[in-house]
Order: sequence, then structure tokens, then C-alpha cells
Amino acid sequence: MPDVLESPFVLAYDYKRSLGPVIGRFLTSLGERRVEGVRTASGTVLVPPLEYDPTTGEATETWVEVGQEGLVQSWTYVSNPEPGHPLSTPFAWALVTLDGADTAMLHALDAPEDQLCRGLRVRIRWRPEPTGSIRDIACFEVA
Repeated sequence: MPDVLESPFVLAYDYKRSLGPVIGRFLTSLGERRVEGVRTASGTVLVPPLEYDPTTGEATETWVEVGQEGLVQSWTYVSNPEPGHPLSTPFAWALVTLDGADTAMLHALDAPEDQLCRGLRVRIRWRPEPTGSIRDIACFEVA
């Protein structure tokens, strides 16, 4: 049998992603317990912020702080959370439009399934020790 050349292979992602000025600022604001979005030329406030207006392609440059409460637009319930989910108890993935924003952001919502409805008022529950990541928002909870 011929000699076989072998080499160990480990699949790893040993890098940190460069976030850029828009998402970097958004995550920094979360670490400071604030939520910022961007206003487009037409006045629409995008949260999470985008570098370009999705309608026109124009750069977004005006930053605005939005509220820490908002309304549920849609949700899906997770009865049996998996390892790696943000909560270990049943929760919902919800689209929440924060006060002052015109777009919804997706995040975990800690609420009983029987309380979920479109228009439910929720607020941010902050992580005790911020790190400057999306997980600084531990989840949303009923306001």
C-alpha cells in the first residue's frame, strides 16, 4: 500500500469581524445602554441602522437615538429552547419596532405565549455587564 500523506484539519474561525462605522457605532451605543438608528433623506428611521437607504441607495448619515420601548409586530414562539438560544426558558423571537423607529428589529422576547399579540408593548432588558454586542440587549420583556 502506498504511503499516504495526512494532515490534521481543524475548522475554526479565528478572527474578529470588522464592523465598520455604522454597525460599530450601533453596538457601541448598546454597550452604553442606548439605541441609535439612522435617518434616511426621506425621514425614515432605520433600527438597526444601515449604511445605505434600502429604497434609494443613498448613504445614511444622520444618527438618532430611539426609545427603549416599542411594539411587537410579529413573533414566533420557541417552546423548547436549544443550547445557544438567548434564554433557557420558553421565549419568542419577535420583531419589535422601538419608539421613534420605522423599522423592526429581531430579538428574543421573554413573555408567556398567551400574552403575545401584535401591538404588545415591550421594553429592553439590558444585560448586567455590557460588552458592546447585540447581546447587551438580554431580551425584550412586557412593559
